Amino acid sequence: MAVSGFEGFEKRLELQFTGDDPKTLRNGFRNLNFQSLEEILDAVQCTIVSAVGNRFFDSYVLSESSLFVYPTKIIIKTCGTTQLLKSVPLFLSHAHQMGLTVTGCRYTRGNFIFPKSQLFPHTSFREEIIYLENNLPANLCFRKASIMPSPQSKKIKKSSSSSSHSWHVYTASDGIDHHNMMAIHEDDIDDDGVVTVEVCMTELDKVLARKFFRRPGDENCGEVVGNEMTEITGIRNINPKSVICDFGFDPCGYSMNGIDGENYSTIHVTPEDGYSYASFECIGLSASRKKYTDTRTDIGNTLRKVVQVFRPSTMSVSITSTSNVTKSSQELLWRYVSDSVESLGLNCTTSSFDKFPGFGSVVFQTFTTKSRK
Repeated sequence: MAVSGFEGFEKRLELQFTGDDPKTLRNGFRNLNFQSLEEILDAVQCTIVSAVGNRFFDSYVLSESSLFVYPTKIIIKTCGTTQLLKSVPLFLSHAHQMGLTVTGCRYTRGNFIFPKSQLFPHTSFREEIIYLENNLPANLCFRKASIMPSPQSKKIKKSSSSSSHSWHVYTASDGIDHHNMMAIHEDDIDDDGVVTVEVCMTELDKVLARKFFRRPGDENCGEVVGNEMTEITGIRNINPKSVICDFGFDPCGYSMNGIDGENYSTIHVTPEDGYSYASFECIGLSASRKKYTDTRTDIGNTLRKVVQVFRPSTMSVSITSTSNVTKSSQELLWRYVSDSVESLGLNCTTSSFDKFPGFGSVVFQTFTTKSRK
């Protein structure tokens, strides 16, 4: 807990692996026992509160955000004053024991609301980069760090308005295309062309935010409270096909993971006045299996639903695409996202674009209410 309030902005870490043994690749990190997961999360300073899985991956709701465990991929995001990057050497150690080699690392986060409350190695982006550089192996030789928007990022739209949101990105890759090694079963969908959407929202509508507080005297368990919040807020309607694992905290706050085949979505809410925050993330929209116009439509429709649930005053959207999308397609994506969000009363203040070796391209946009334009 931060001195002034709870830090909602998450730190997100993605680690990708490969190996030579087909049997290891089939299950990989999903064979990691619960005790080992707990030891890793203890170093991060969070715990598992709920879990669900399917034949593709395991999904864990944490006391501070989420963990997704695929056979050859780990995605973990944590909020508050957690020390997320301390999980890196532990995951790498377990990977070595299983005969897996790390092929890529991607770390992202927004601007902290309470940066002075963060603990090592998260007291600054520079310190986070140094920690990762010192703990990642030499085979990840293609490395890049960027803060978006920045002078190094390509500005797509100029605006005199500014936003408190920015996007910190660090990637490290071995530069080798491992996608063909990721499809273990014939009916599995290849990892190529994955689109990841990460949304950060602040200054939530106060009436809507109250739905993420427990009712006075409510003694139900977190799973029951979380399910009620999922229904009354409209979160269930964002992706009706997904299986949702949700949790409502005491006295307020909410987390959920949704699983839909090999794809996931996740939402985390800190609803307190003065530092209200909500995040939404989804992964899966595969450009290799869908027309890119369909992907844009999916993103736009999903973003509209998310905005209607929270009605934020300030919002940022980061979209990472691992496929070789053309510049013209990226520009269409920027415009489509802007049109989708602006139709609900938000104005696009900045748009920027950057490329990261081994992880494709990132489009980052910020929005504020039109009254603040």
